[in-house]
Parts: sequence; C-alpha cells; structure tokens
Amino acid sequence: MTDIEELLLSRIRDVADYPEPGVMFKDITPLLADPAAFTALTDALAEIAANTGATKVVGLEARGFILGAPVAVRAGLGFIPVRKAGKLPGATLGQTYDLEYGSAEIEVHAEDLFADDRILIVDDVLATGGTAEAAIQLIRRAGAEVAGLAILMELGFLGGRARLEPALTGAPLEALLTV
Repeated sequence: MTDIEELLLSRIRDVADYPEPGVMFKDITPLLADPAAFTALTDALAEIAANTGATKVVGLEARGFILGAPVAVRAGLGFIPVRKAGKLPGATLGQTYDLEYGSAEIEVHAEDLFADDRILIVDDVLATGGTAEAAIQLIRRAGAEVAGLAILMELGFLGGRARLEPALTGAPLEALLTV
C-alpha cells in the first residue's frame, strides 16, 4: 500500500447500518476536514487530470462537487457540475438512468461543453456505476470527449468498473482506493 493510500484510508470512517441496516457507509468527511489528507487527494486527482489531457473537470452531485472543484483549480481547468434534474437554471441537457427501484435523471448546462473539450469526470465513490455511466452519455451527447473517470474509492464488490469500461471506450478509470 502506498503512503497516499494509507493516508486516505486512515481518514475514511466506516459507519455501520447507514443509511439502512446492513450497509457499511464510507464517510469521507474526516478526510475533508484534514487539510493534509484533502490536499494529497486533490493533488492526486489533479495529476490524473494532467495525465489524461483533460481540459475541464465534471463533478457529479454532490460529493463530486467537493472533490472536483479544487481538482479543477489545482489543474488550471474549468469546472462543470452535473446535477440532479431540476437543480440547474436555464437550458439543460438531461440523461435518465435506471436505479434499483426506479430511475433518476442528471443534467448539465450543455453550453459549458464544446467539441474540443476533454472531460475528466470526478466523484467520491464508484458503486454500481449508474450515475457515472449516465454522465459519460451526457457528456458525449453534449458533443465533448470523455478523457477519463477519477474517483477516490471504488467499491469493487459492486461491479461498477465492469459496467463502465465498455462505456469509457478506452478512456481510463482511475480509483485511488479499492475496497
């Protein structure tokens, strides 16, 4: 295990039975509260942005905003939020995706994305991959290219990577931690 992996893992708290019985929630708020750990995380994700040749960072609601915005600043890139439907003012482009019990929709201001943009998607956790897959489709529908996906933590037992790799069509999926 690398030093950064040890640092990040030491600042992630397990919360049993949240949000429902049987779930072990991975709480990143202690990591965010530690300036050294948050800086190390931001630097690592900004390095991924540089390595992918990204021109902009997309953060997925809501913790992807917390991680993606400082990564964009550190890397000298623009930041674009992808939000739940109905949260962005003005004209938006939406993408619906299936959940275990129903469906959801995410949106973006399409005028913030251009054909020559290479987008790095940033989020905190990769679980089943549904939201990230919808974001990939949304970015492509807006006319931009997906440079990759960078996440703090992959929950490997949920199979999100296998779901996303075909959708990424060769763009990298970088997880700093896998649990």
